[in-house]
Amino acid sequence: MKNEVDKLLERHELLVHSEMKRVVSHVQRQTTSWIINTVMLADCSTPFRFKRKKRYRDLKGAYVNMTYYPSTETIGGIDIEVMNVVRIRIA
Repeated sequence: MKNEVDKLLERHELLVHSEMKRVVSHVQRQTTSWIINTVMLADCSTPFRFKRKKRYRDLKGAYVNMTYYPSTETIGGIDIEVMNVVRIRIA
């Protein structure tokens, strides 16, 4: 029987799944109705982002399993690659 992650990966070809990645930085900032979480992983210079209605526990130093897809965001006329997290779990 396939697990939830395998089913997601089959249905959405752009999704990527990573396991046992160490979080080196975790920042949460409030917008109007969402809290934007930005996570930086060891040996990776691309930010990983996800939204929640409530604050999330601090992930700095934790190992996580994530499912995400790549995206591009334009800031000040410069295109920056970001990863939009669909699912994150502490490993």
